[in-house]
Amino acid sequence: MARVRAKDSRPELTVRKLVFSLGYRYRLHARDLPGCPDLVFRPRRKVIFVHGCFWHRHRDCGLARMPKSRPEFWGPKLEGNRERDDRNRKALAREGWKVLTIWECELRNAEGLKRVVRRFLDAEC
Repeated sequence: MARVRAKDSRPELTVRKLVFSLGYRYRLHARDLPGCPDLVFRPRRKVIFVHGCFWHRHRDCGLARMPKSRPEFWGPKLEGNRERDDRNRKALAREGWKVLTIWECELRNAEGLKRVVRRFLDAEC
């Protein structure tokens, strides 16, 4: 687990490159916001989280499989990640922020992801 990156993961870098290519500018990992979002658009009051399907338990996704070894350890750990994500999303909403979560498996469809990001960032609050 020491090799697992919290920042600058391949999925996150892919999303950052895509968002930048669309002409949007952002800040990274705002520690003053709940959950330390991956991309922060302060003037728009919007944030983007880039989640790995395994670590954040993406529902109905093949990448979110449960490990066969030590399920007594992995079950609570991974479920705790999901619960923490829900708390952070709700805390951001209470503070007036709009949240978009991009899952690792969604990166396969670049055109669809571009549409989702544009729609999210261009929509009025």
